[in-house]
Amino acid sequence: MSMAIGAGELRSGMKKQNTKTRNAKKKQRENIVVETVEPARKPDRRQFLGTVRNWSIAAAVVGVGGWFLVDDIRATSKELDLSQIGKGIPTVVQIHDPQCPKCQALQREARKAMKAFGADELRYLVANIREEAGRGLARAHQVGHVTLLLFDGDGKRQEIVVGQRTSKTLEHVFRRHVTNFGPKKNVAKQ
Repeated sequence: MSMAIGAGELRSGMKKQNTKTRNAKKKQRENIVVETVEPARKPDRRQFLGTVRNWSIAAAVVGVGGWFLVDDIRATSKELDLSQIGKGIPTVVQIHDPQCPKCQALQREARKAMKAFGADELRYLVANIREEAGRGLARAHQVGHVTLLLFDGDGKRQEIVVGQRTSKTLEHVFRRHVTNFGPKKNVAKQ
């Protein structure tokens, strides 16, 4: 029996063998996992100073934000003290619903207008109608929210301002109220 292999058969056998060898080598390469371990680096001075700087900036931002928050809470708690009506200083009381956008806009404008007055000249208070004291004051004066009540120093209501106004308009109204009902300055007679 002679073994005669044709050229075509030889090539196809080699192709199969070469393909098997290549696939086996490829699988071996895929199975090898190379672990590289970087040496532990000590933090250098630049990295340390950068971290300190970032934490310092973050602390400053949080501190300033906290200061404004505390200041706003203190101002708001003073504004809610309706017992200050009639304590010798003319007072503006806003009948306010905290969930009403019109009330919030009026409050912003009233606060802007109040910046023109000293604490001993005119007082600004808020009667929250979501609380019993605020509802009671609104009922007693038969008004709804988005309203300002202007009281003299003795606690007598002198004027009602209903609806939204600009800070300039409110400043003018408040100035007139202080002129009419504010503490009289003692003028020495000549």
